[in-house]
Amino acid sequence: MVTVAIVNQKGGVGKTTVALGLAAMAGRRGLSTVVVDLDPQANATSGMGVWEPAVTVDAAIASERPGALAEALVDSGWDPALFERAPRIVPSSPALAQREPQLAMDPIGAQDRLAIAAEGLDADLVIIDCPPSLGLLTVNALFAADKVAIVTEPGAWATDGVAQILRNVARIADRRHGALEIAGIVVNRVARTRDARYWDDQLVEAHPDLVVRPAIRMRAAVAEASAASLPLHALDRDGVAAAIEEFDAVLEALLDEPVVLDRYEPAGGGLVGGEPATGDNTAVGELEAVHGEL
Repeated sequence: MVTVAIVNQKGGVGKTTVALGLAAMAGRRGLSTVVVDLDPQANATSGMGVWEPAVTVDAAIASERPGALAEALVDSGWDPALFERAPRIVPSSPALAQREPQLAMDPIGAQDRLAIAAEGLDADLVIIDCPPSLGLLTVNALFAADKVAIVTEPGAWATDGVAQILRNVARIADRRHGALEIAGIVVNRVARTRDARYWDDQLVEAHPDLVVRPAIRMRAAVAEASAASLPLHALDRDGVAAAIEEFDAVLEALLDEPVVLDRYEPAGGGLVGGEPATGDNTAVGELEAVHGEL
């Protein structure tokens, strides 16, 4: 089983769209795929056509019991006839928002609740859709994952934001003794404009070994599928075939050779593995301050 956490501390970059696109491509390939919706906004849950689930990931995390995640697993609302093996989901709900401050009060297991709950989960691929922050829910995802995929968009703050994520992921990888690897940086919503091309080039220049190609283009078909809570290949319209090709290629790249974080040095200097050159006030630092070394 391979577990990939989909992360970015910035909202609005299409992280959930990428997570569901990858899940759909994996299901078409016949991989047994589970999406874990770790975002209290529950967009992955509704995006897979699941409404008002009886049990959610919040209960699994609260139980602090091995196997709890599998007990919350449900079939998606996507038509199974569209897949070799239809993806399933561990749904979320807004109640999950109250879990993070409770985790901060746990002196022992604040960071690995999800990893414990995921024990015994039977799947070829698990995709964790993280909230748009570097709080304790995301930290839990990074302790449960084998690989991290960073989703960003070509914009003025993209390079700085990606660098911050890499620093924090590397710190967690160090505490997990190298058990967490970077699968790649997925550049999403790339418009056909000079500005988008410029910032995409900046990301490639800063992180040449990590940026996944192809980039995912901004297409009306992708937005329409998300709005209708459908997998992309359920639509019959212009742009679907090209988008499917992009998502499938990105999935292939993410499941290929990852980069070991403590050996990766971005272009322009500054070792990613180890402590960042400047301080940060994300949950990683906060957790260390309250509970000591992770």
